[in-house]
Amino acid sequence: MSKYIDEELVRCRPCGYVMKKSELDKIGVCPACGMPHTVFEPYRERVSANRLFILGLDIHPIAIHLSQTFVAMIPGLMILRFLFPNFLPDYFSPVIDFSIFVFPLSLIAAFASGIIDGLTRFKTLDTPLLKSKIYYGIVIFVISILMIISLVYLPEKFDIGNTKYSLIDLLLGISALFCAVKLGMMGKKLLDVILPGTYRLRKKKVQKKEEKH
Repeated sequence: MSKYIDEELVRCRPCGYVMKKSELDKIGVCPACGMPHTVFEPYRERVSANRLFILGLDIHPIAIHLSQTFVAMIPGLMILRFLFPNFLPDYFSPVIDFSIFVFPLSLIAAFASGIIDGLTRFKTLDTPLLKSKIYYGIVIFVISILMIISLVYLPEKFDIGNTKYSLIDLLLGISALFCAVKLGMMGKKLLDVILPGTYRLRKKKVQKKEEKH
């Protein structure tokens, strides 16, 4: 990553995409938004190589995508089972069960990587937005444990249409999905945050004063 720091960097003013100037010279447009090279400005990275290396691994986004898969799939497949109880039950039920049991593990990975990402990116977790993400992370993890308890110990008499799943299971799944959406919305607000220690060069705007005759 130190080699990356030493290279001349440029930043797209409209979307904030940062890239090597040599790469921009090759393609001529912003890879993210497609704007021409003329909208780019010089960019200087003053974040340490170690921090850039950790952030460059994208561990947290990868872990988040894994948990998002389960949190969306669980209530979605449950609704499908309720609507069509006789449609491939031997296939859908094992998938739902597996997702419910693996979901907490994916949340642990997302939570741990989020802590590392927060400490690396902001050097603290004691901010309102990060605290909110931690609180919602704890809530969604508790919900995932309740989903397992409900699946294993809830009497079969509460099942809907012999689907093996109850309204409680569905409500827990929807609650987890709600928390995941809130976490995603909060995470989106952090995308454009400048890292502590980062300095961005900006072109000065020269205002021409009209001469009075």
